[in-house]
Amino acid sequence: MITSEEGTDRKIVVTESDMRRLSQMLASEFAAAVIPSRYLNDLRAELQRAQIVAEDQVPDDVVTMDSTVILRDLDTGEQETFTLVYPSRANIARDRLSVLAPVGTAILGFRVGDVVRWKVPDGYRRLQIEQVVYQPERKGVLQG
Repeated sequence: MITSEEGTDRKIVVTESDMRRLSQMLASEFAAAVIPSRYLNDLRAELQRAQIVAEDQVPDDVVTMDSTVILRDLDTGEQETFTLVYPSRANIARDRLSVLAPVGTAILGFRVGDVVRWKVPDGYRRLQIEQVVYQPERKGVLQG
């Protein structure tokens, strides 16, 4: 279960093209065959509560696909930088985080300053989105 510190009612913001591509990925036979169903279900649940916006209307502090973000672990104080990507481009050694990883699903559509939390085996993990270093839509790289 993924929630924001403000509660589960808060809508995330997702661009039309990200929604289209993510929905296609979730519907694919390949995803169903190789990705654990709980990860697919978590992303589906997040997308169901999304506010869909045109690419040129997304606020520049929102985490979209292919955004590079700085995250702070609120329990350890550590900062990490990741680029949120589709599973085929994921490579944690290169800081490319899959949208289907729990952290990836957790940050999609949230904004700078938001705190996301999700259940891990020993409790909950909480990350604050510190900065969106790069957002393709902000740079005019529209994926429509």
